[in-house]
Amino acid sequence: MEDLDDLYENAPCGYVSLAADGVIVKVNRTLAGWLGTQSFELLGKRFYDLLNVPGKIFYETHFAPLLRMQGYFNEVALDLVGPDGRKLPVLANAAERRSSDGGVQFTRITLFQAADRRRYERDLVDAKNAADRARRELEDLNRTLEERVDAGIAERLQLEQGLLAEKEVARLREQFVAILGHDLRNPLASISGGLNILSREPQTDKARRVLTMMSQSTERMSSLIRDMLDLARCRAGQGIAINPNPTDLRAVLEQVVHELQTAHPGRDIQSSLDIGIEVRCDGGRVAQLVSNLLGNALAHGAPDRPVKVVAASALNEILITVANEGKPIPKHVKDHLFEPFFRVTSSAEKQGLGLGLFISYEIARSHGGRLEVHSDDNHTAFLFRMPV
Repeated sequence: MEDLDDLYENAPCGYVSLAADGVIVKVNRTLAGWLGTQSFELLGKRFYDLLNVPGKIFYETHFAPLLRMQGYFNEVALDLVGPDGRKLPVLANAAERRSSDGGVQFTRITLFQAADRRRYERDLVDAKNAADRARRELEDLNRTLEERVDAGIAERLQLEQGLLAEKEVARLREQFVAILGHDLRNPLASISGGLNILSREPQTDKARRVLTMMSQSTERMSSLIRDMLDLARCRAGQGIAINPNPTDLRAVLEQVVHELQTAHPGRDIQSSLDIGIEVRCDGGRVAQLVSNLLGNALAHGAPDRPVKVVAASALNEILITVANEGKPIPKHVKDHLFEPFFRVTSSAEKQGLGLGLFISYEIARSHGGRLEVHSDDNHTAFLFRMPV
């Protein structure tokens, strides 16, 4: 039979019993060891005496009143202090034992070490704060990007050379955007690395929701930075960078449709993908193009009507169509759809920097193809033609 005294003394948690006046009358060897002392040296002290200053205040204002009111409490975070001044973070559970007349006989407190949990919670808060700061900075950049670029160029011109030719101004403008995009990638990489570390740790439901929100924010920021760098390359005459390889384009498009269906569970996204050949293209860039078109169709199509993706391989080209039902695109809007920073609506929150259709158009050009839009009555369709 297991020795109950040994089980009490060497349990993986700390035990301490208090008399009615709060004086320690019993303490196990585990807790004494955590504090770097002997059990007998803690007898006669009050539990209050083992707490740091904030803990003492909490004891008087919350701990003791809560015990008197309900006779117990669970998972209260406290910091004990050993004889050498070393701080020990713990989670405390307490319960009073009362006599038949209602008087307190003793209070039993169970203590669990919480250093790892406190460190994880701090790391989670720090990572969330870093993501929030980066998101706010990116939102500020979104609102003031063109003004900041113009201001930076104007200052440089005044300090260095005065007036420059129009071509040189354009070059400096795109160089500034590229540098800005690269600089934003460094803190974003740190945040993403922190998220990967935290995601491997045990998590509460709340922590998982926070990590999911932060991960979505970093993905959004990464996408915006990529779009800014692509814009800089296009303005510099270099075009979108692609890496063509033999690609199972049908599988690529199936994955894009699946991701959009997951992100928009209430919308009807239908697909008919009849591509029976391997296509030499940059699969990631084509996926980006189709994802942009699908996002645009979901944002501006009738919410109760389906959005359709149709792909087919013809004799000399691949045809991919993304269509939605809803109000037609007015001609004055249609004429500017593929221009950078052009938004179909005035809502920056819904359409970001207004680069999605511009980037899609440039991806089509980099593949030797073209992107067309047809809109009449209650239908709008974007058609991507790519030679094979």
